[in-house]
Amino acid sequence: MTDSIVFEDTISYLLAKVAVAYRTAIERHMAEIGLHSGQTFLLIELWREDGLRQVDLAKRLNVSAPTVSTMLVGLRRIKLIKPKEKDDGDGRSSRVYLTDRGRHIRGDVERRWIDVEAECIAGLPSTDRFVLHEVLKKLRATYTGQKPPQDDQ
Repeated sequence: MTDSIVFEDTISYLLAKVAVAYRTAIERHMAEIGLHSGQTFLLIELWREDGLRQVDLAKRLNVSAPTVSTMLVGLRRIKLIKPKEKDDGDGRSSRVYLTDRGRHIRGDVERRWIDVEAECIAGLPSTDRFVLHEVLKKLRATYTGQKPPQDDQ
């Protein structure tokens, strides 16, 4: 029989704990403007490319279609996205478009995002920040199978 591992000493454990804590921080900051963290990530995709199909949003966010559908209901309720619009090329799918309010809330999201980022990296020297950024990009690619968008590189 092998010795038991000490979970707390593994990278996986630490990464999972940091991810949960970071997501909680994002939730807290975004709640100030009526958003959940998942909705924030969906908005980021629409700010990058408005008019995406729901299926494409699910792929980009690495979540299920029903999860995206739930997020969209909430975003429609607070008038950040327009009512469903059928795709001209494929009547079975719909495209998601931002409202003016959805475009303008970006500034509020950015301010809160910068606050969360500042909390996260406070006390880290610039070299550690650079290394952390590079390692996280590699881990993201490994676990999502998606290369970062060009502007993330």
